[in-house]
Amino acid sequence: MSKCTTKRDLVVKIAKETGLTQLEVKEVVQRALDSIIDSLAAGNTIELRNFGIFKPVKRKARVGRNPNNPTVQVRIPAKWIADFKAGKIMKERVARIAS
Repeated sequence: MSKCTTKRDLVVKIAKETGLTQLEVKEVVQRALDSIIDSLAAGNTIELRNFGIFKPVKRKARVGRNPNNPTVQVRIPAKWIADFKAGKIMKERVARIAS
């Protein structure tokens, strides 16, 4: 089973690799994530070469069904979501995972 990597795991790893304190690394990582969120919220696309592209996408309104009572239709309103498309290097490395 795969392990879930947390933000803390990333901070600890980067701190060990760089010699920076975990507090310094945490601040940089959080600011990077906040910048991505702010940019998406402003309607902008974020392109991180070889990693991937984040972009805001508007989902169309649609009619769904209540899973507990499939005869009941539920209107699902249109909404904005964050979409992600993996970059070339990420796709290649993830494709190598042995099943």
